[in-house]
Amino acid sequence: MSKARINLGKQGEDIATTYLQTHGLIILERNYRQKSGEIDIIARDGEWLVFVEVKTRTSLRFGQPYEAVTQRKQSQISLVALDYITRKNCNNTPIRFDVVSIILPVSGTPEITHLPSCFEATF
Repeated sequence: MSKARINLGKQGEDIATTYLQTHGLIILERNYRQKSGEIDIIARDGEWLVFVEVKTRTSLRFGQPYEAVTQRKQSQISLVALDYITRKNCNNTPIRFDVVSIILPVSGTPEITHLPSCFEATF
C-alpha cells in the first residue's frame, strides 16, 4: 500500500474519531489488530459496544466508500470483534457494526456518512 493511501486512511480515521466523539460515542480503541484482521475504531455508545469500519476516498470515481465493506470484510471484522469480546469479557454486552464513509476531496470539506448497525456479525 502506498504512503498516500496510508495517509488518506489515517486522515479518515482521525476525522471519523472526532465525528463519533462529537456525537457522544466514547472511543475505547483504535486500530485493534489481531492475526485475522483489524478494526479501525471500537467505541461505546451508551450500553452498546460499537465496532466501526472507516472507509475514505478522495472522490466518487470508484463509488461510495462504504461500498468497499464487502461480505468478506464484514466476516473479517466479525472475527476480530469476537476476539475483542472474548478478551475483554464483554459477552453480555449488546454490539453493533457501524461504517463511517468519508469523501475527502483534495480541497474542501469532508463529506461524512455514518451508517449505524450497517451489518450483522457473521460468527
